[in-house]
Amino acid sequence: MKVQFKLNNKEVEVEVEKQATLLWTIRDHFNLTGTKYACGIAQCGSCTVHIDGNPVRACIMPVSAVQGKKVTTIEGLAGDDMHSLQKAWIKEQVPQCGYCQSGQVMQAAALLDKNPTPTRDEIITHMNGVLCRCGAYMRIVKAIQSVANK
Repeated sequence: MKVQFKLNNKEVEVEVEKQATLLWTIRDHFNLTGTKYACGIAQCGSCTVHIDGNPVRACIMPVSAVQGKKVTTIEGLAGDDMHSLQKAWIKEQVPQCGYCQSGQVMQAAALLDKNPTPTRDEIITHMNGVLCRCGAYMRIVKAIQSVANK
């Protein structure tokens, strides 16, 4: 089946099998590998992308569900530059292994798009469900707060 959608602000069309997920379509057909596969059951958040501005887990999202929609991956979050969150991640030395970081940044960006000045509790609640095996949660919160407080 053919699916047309906007991927990182570019109109795309892809021929995929009916059961294809957005995650594997993004990675295999468009070579955008920043979106990670981890659990495969939408429990860890490493595969988080935005669909029409909302964070979703790409590992379980059928690619057919994005027909005509706008999909943003970590590669398209800030265009040719780095997003303020990505800069804060570096400044606050958030990543350890780094595997979950694209999902963490995408989840945080969705929060700040809707609520530019969240409280610490709002950050924690919104980020709940994006797992970090290294336990860098305090630095993640600090990085988000540093962007929110500007």
